[in-house]
Amino acid sequence: MIAWKEDYEVGIDVVDSQHKELFVIAGKAFDLLKNEFVTDKYDAMVEILEELKDYAAFHFETEEKYLEETGFKKLFSHKMEHAAFLQEIEAIDLEELDENQEEHMMRILQFIVNWIDRHILEKDQQFAVK
Repeated sequence: MIAWKEDYEVGIDVVDSQHKELFVIAGKAFDLLKNEFVTDKYDAMVEILEELKDYAAFHFETEEKYLEETGFKKLFSHKMEHAAFLQEIEAIDLEELDENQEEHMMRILQFIVNWIDRHILEKDQQFAVK
């Protein structure tokens, strides 16, 4: 569902390694969904979503600090994108997730994967140093 590719590289080691970790976390969610031996996935899904939210916040802080230090002109709009992503994750209805686990988690995962892909390829490439 989601795999790292060279096109995602921005040429800044700390940012690239943190981007890769976001892919690892998203991969955990996908692996959980595919696991037929786990019928009640709610607790594990919530744990993965918390990990993703926390790591994304950490990554965004690191990235924004770098962009501020380098005088990136689109820093404000970049911060707004990050904030909007975190708000979307925060707004996930956990009751709906519990009631319809696989379908709801697949929708969440599609949003996350699409957002990460688009953000890195369209927004983060604007400050790439390759």
